[in-house]
Amino acid sequence: MVRRLAFAALAASLLGTAACAPITSHHGFQAIDANPKDVKAGVDTKSTVRGKLGSPSATSTFDANTWYYVNSVKARVAFRRPATISRSVTAIVFNKDTEQVETVRNYSLKDGKVIAYNGRETPTRGRELTVLEQLLGTVGRGSMLPNNDEGLPGNRPGDRP
Repeated sequence: MVRRLAFAALAASLLGTAACAPITSHHGFQAIDANPKDVKAGVDTKSTVRGKLGSPSATSTFDANTWYYVNSVKARVAFRRPATISRSVTAIVFNKDTEQVETVRNYSLKDGKVIAYNGRETPTRGRELTVLEQLLGTVGRGSMLPNNDEGLPGNRPGDRP
């Protein structure tokens, strides 16, 4: 009996620790056949880079000759917010004329900067209605009696009031 109880307690503790194991998820570019770090400056061109790595994750907003390959790994434990474990960004800059790779820059999570967003909201015009105002807002506006609006614009002749 004691052995069964000890075995049940051991099984329950193992299941409890397995439930708290982090769940990892991979986002962005996943290197399968080639790694973005293997791209050589002065050797590769846009077509060879696209053939090796595929389409970039993003291109530069101001210069279409800069490609970015981005990937990140996030881990989540139980109900907590996911935390970024690793992130790598490879920026490949091409020459405008020859379309050859000029530079290859690699950035990691350590190179990132935290940006403080402004949490304020832009005010909107008007006011918000409460639930009671929404439910009772049309009471008293309409009339149960028929209207005699024959000559008003928007009414067709012969329509019943």
